[in-house]
Amino acid sequence: MKNFKKTILAGVAGVVMMGASMAHAVDLNGAGSTFDNPIFQKWFHEYYTANSTQVNYQSIGSGGGIQQWLAKTVDFGATDAFLTDDETQKAGGPALNLPVVLGAVCVSYNIPGIDSGLKLTPKVLVDIYMGKILNWNDTAIVELNPDLTLPNLVINVVRRSDGSGTTNIFTSYLSKVSTAWATSAGWGKSVNFPVGVGGKGNEGVAGIIRQYPGSIGYVELAYAVQNKMAFAALKNKAGKFVEPSVDATTAAAEGAMHKIPSDFKIMITNAAGEDAYPICGFSWVVVRVNQDDPVKGKKLVDLLNWMLDTGNGEASTLYYAPLPDALVAKVKDAVATIKF
Repeated sequence: MKNFKKTILAGVAGVVMMGASMAHAVDLNGAGSTFDNPIFQKWFHEYYTANSTQVNYQSIGSGGGIQQWLAKTVDFGATDAFLTDDETQKAGGPALNLPVVLGAVCVSYNIPGIDSGLKLTPKVLVDIYMGKILNWNDTAIVELNPDLTLPNLVINVVRRSDGSGTTNIFTSYLSKVSTAWATSAGWGKSVNFPVGVGGKGNEGVAGIIRQYPGSIGYVELAYAVQNKMAFAALKNKAGKFVEPSVDATTAAAEGAMHKIPSDFKIMITNAAGEDAYPICGFSWVVVRVNQDDPVKGKKLVDLLNWMLDTGNGEASTLYYAPLPDALVAKVKDAVATIKF
């Protein structure tokens, strides 16, 4: 009987010890940008392997991520639209917008028989999204693409249906190149598009474009490349047709480095520079300066520094552009102000 009691007590002690060990395991939770999801999935898997900290990330769109972060249901939000003054006020204390990666929003299309080579100007793109150009063989598109045989096919305009940082970048560009767009639909995470069908997340938009011939839509470059989708070359501010790429995204960022403010709130759409792709943007992680949970706070700071060091060096493997070294140093200074 004594041996039996010892066995039971040893088992109970083991369960208690295991529970204590589990209690010290720290998970971090984040939500937001679908624009970031491909690189985040890679980063967070590698971070777990190296540090045994699980980062649970919900790819629900920038708008949803900010709302969850404001409600304190996640430790960080990820967004391609920096916090507004109203959102910052709702945070209940000082907050940081920390750029962690750069990406390009490509204009992807599904035109039967045309897998590459489409060129678009800002005016033509705006007119498509305003419902003024309705067919792929419209004279305005044909004149830009004399080497392509454009079909008599109705254009199916695709947009985001959810609050979206990708939409924020895309409509920032449209607003900069078109007064008509700026004064009607405007710029933001959610705007009233004059035409189009909506898809949820970059994944949803990509799925609609692939499924329906005649479609055109905007997605983060990694989605287009991974899904083998065609995308257009856009005429940039310097008058050169440029396709989205890591180098063209880097060129857009380099032109803006001297203008980046201390709070990192800047849009780099329609950037100057001969080689700059015109629809690029930063993606930010939003965090509170004052962390409620000191253990999670420390883990969050460790994660952010890892993303800026190790993660940043891997960005180009998934068609994102790494942050310039000078910017990384400034962001790390901001991370150092987080209190836990």
